[in-house]
This record gives sequence, structure tokens and C-alpha cells, in this order.
Amino acid sequence: MLGFVGQFQHTLDAKGRLILPAKFRVEFERGGHLSPNTEGCVALWTPGEFARQADERLAQSRTGGPLERQQARYWAANSSDVEFDKQGRFALPNAIRDYGQLVGDVLIVGALDHVELWNPSIYASQVNPAEGIFKSGNAE
Repeated sequence: MLGFVGQFQHTLDAKGRLILPAKFRVEFERGGHLSPNTEGCVALWTPGEFARQADERLAQSRTGGPLERQQARYWAANSSDVEFDKQGRFALPNAIRDYGQLVGDVLIVGALDHVELWNPSIYASQVNPAEGIFKSGNAE
């Protein structure tokens, strides 16, 4: 059942771990994958969706030019596997925390086919302006 929706705020613990909301945990029983995502957030993928993303990036790097290869290389080099403990906690590697500027509070957002981890202030500047666009129904 993919279809991650909703938002939650949790705090990184002293060991750099974050609690995944219970609502999302069933999809990550076999673990998950973290990767850098657009707009400065971090994506948390189910194993199946991560494989699909990897296949798409590989195809783009093979048919594209140097830029597509560099993007695929960066994405792969900065992605990592994650496991969850019984409390739903998972560790965020330093590189992924640095990429997302994740310290202290973290906004955990359902993004339909994946979960996004946001620094709340970056989310406010990147995503909150979309509210006006959404209300107007005008995507231009």
C-alpha cells in the first residue's frame, strides 16, 4: 500500500536516529533506503520504489550526457540502506544529515510514493509557498 500522506515532526536523538511514524512503518518492514532528493530534502524509499528509482537513474545516465551521469553518480554515492529497530527508529548517516541540514527537529512528510525528511525551515521556504498556488488552482 503505497500512498504516504500526512506530516509529522520528530527530533533526532543524540545518536542521529529518527523515529518513523507508526503510520508509515508497515511499508518498511524489509528496511528502506535514504537518498538525497530535490529541493534539499532527504527521501526515504521502500525497497521496491528505491529499485525503480535506481533503474530510472541508470537508464538516464546511459542515454544522457555527462550531467546525467554525474547526477546518477551523486545520487548513488550518497544513498544508503536503513534498518528500523522495534521502536521504528533508524539512523541517518552524517552525509545524508548534512545534505538535508537535519539537526534537532525533522519534519517527516508523506510524498505519495516515498517519505521526505525536511529541515522545518527549509520546508517552510520551499513548500509552504505552494499553498497559494494550490488554492488558486494555477500551476504557472
